[in-house]
Amino acid sequence: MQKKVKTTIEECDEVASKLAIDGGTPVRTEALPLEFPGVHHMGVEEVEAATRVVGSRSMFRYYGVALQREVEAFESEFAHFLGVQHVVAVSSGTAALNVALGALGVGPGQEVIVPAYMWVSVAAAVINRGAIPVLADIDDTFGIDPRSLEERISSKTTGIIVVHMSGAAADIEAIRAVADRRKLFLLEDCAQCIGGTVNGRRVGSFGDMGVFSFQMNKNMTAGEGGAVVTNNRRLYDRAFACHDLGYARNDAGRLIMNDPELCLWGQGCRLDEIRASVLRVQLAKLPQIVGSMHRSKYRIREAIKSLRGIGLRRVVDEAGDTSPFLITTYRDSETAQKVNRALRAEGIVTYPQGITNILMTEWGFHLYYNIVSLVQRTSVDQAGFPWNLIENAGLRAEYAKGTCPVADSLFERSILLAIPSSLTEHDEGDIIRALKKVHQSLIAR
Repeated sequence: MQKKVKTTIEECDEVASKLAIDGGTPVRTEALPLEFPGVHHMGVEEVEAATRVVGSRSMFRYYGVALQREVEAFESEFAHFLGVQHVVAVSSGTAALNVALGALGVGPGQEVIVPAYMWVSVAAAVINRGAIPVLADIDDTFGIDPRSLEERISSKTTGIIVVHMSGAAADIEAIRAVADRRKLFLLEDCAQCIGGTVNGRRVGSFGDMGVFSFQMNKNMTAGEGGAVVTNNRRLYDRAFACHDLGYARNDAGRLIMNDPELCLWGQGCRLDEIRASVLRVQLAKLPQIVGSMHRSKYRIREAIKSLRGIGLRRVVDEAGDTSPFLITTYRDSETAQKVNRALRAEGIVTYPQGITNILMTEWGFHLYYNIVSLVQRTSVDQAGFPWNLIENAGLRAEYAKGTCPVADSLFERSILLAIPSSLTEHDEGDIIRALKKVHQSLIAR
C-alpha cells in the first residue's frame, strides 16, 4: 500500500511552518551579509583617493613634499554635513572621547553620568581623566532615561555623556533640557549613529560637543578614525590642543603659546591624510549607505509591527534612524532565548564572522555589567587610580548588575539583529518569513 502523500493546502502549510529547530526546513541556508555598513559601499573611489595620497608622499596633515590637505578638507566637509562650526579629526572614536573630555576640563573630583547601554570606551575615557562615571538607566529608546538622569545628578556632577546606540538617537531634546536646567555639559557620542537626525537636526549638534567614530563597524569608515565637533570656538581650540601637541593653532597654523587656558598636554592622536581621503569619499556616500539600511529595517519593522508578543524599540524620530540594527523585545528572557535559537536555526545568521541575531546579553562590552574592569574598579597603577584619589573620596561608583534594573530587563528580553547596508529584497523577505514563522510557532499559540 502506498503512503498517503500530503497534498492539501493545510498539510503543506503544516510542513512549511515546522520550525527548523524541530526538524523542519529552514527559511534560508545561505549566510546573511556581514554587518559592516560603510564597507559594503566601498569601491574604486576609495582606492583612488588613498592611492593619490600615497603617491603624493605627503601623508601627514601639517607638512609634506606635496601637501594634500585631506584632513583639513574632511573637517570642513563634515562640519557642513552636520551643521556645526568646528571639527577636529582624530585617530579613533576612543581618542575623540578623551580629547573632548580634556577640552571640557574633566578631572578628579567630578562625576560624569553615562548610560547603562554604551561602549566600554565611554566609561574608560571618564576614568582615564581621573573622574568617576555614574550609571544612569535607559528607557525603551535604549538611550539614557531623562528621569533616571535627573535622579543621578549630585553636587559633584559636571556633565552627561549621551550615547546614541545601535543607529537611533536617544531622547536628546529631553536630555538637553535636563543638562541646561542643571547647568551640566552635554557630550554626544554619535559613533553608532553617524548621519542620524532628530526633527531634521543632526546628532552631534545638540550637545556642547559631539564625538564620532569611523571604525570598521560604523556607518562610514576608513578602518579607524574619529572626530570631535562643537559650535563653541573655545572648546574647539582646547580640543585641537588636546589632540595635537597641547597647544591650539592660529589661522596661520602657528602654535598659540601665550594663552594659559590653551597650554595643555597633547595626546598626539591626529588623523592622517590617507584615512581622511577615504573618509571624504565615504561621507559623500553616507546618504546612500544609511538609506539602504533604513529601507531594509523599516520594511522588516512594518511587516512585524502588528505581531503580538514582539516589541519594537521606541525610535524618537523614525526618519532620522540610521538603521544598522533592529532590536526586538519579548515578554521574558526565556521567550527571547527560544526565539533566538529558532531564528538561528532558520538561517538568520552570518558566517564565519560578524554579529547578528544575538541575545543582547551576549553583546559584550556594550552592557555596563559586562565591563569587568568597571565592575571590579581596576586600575593601571598600584595606587588605585582614580578610585583611591582623595578628590574622589565618597563619589558614587556602583557598577554591578542590578544597578540599572530597566536596562537589565531589556537586555535579558531583547534580540539584536544587524541590518547590513547590502541586504537584498530576498534577504529582507527571508528575515520577515523567519520572524513570522517563529512567531506563529512560539509566541502566537
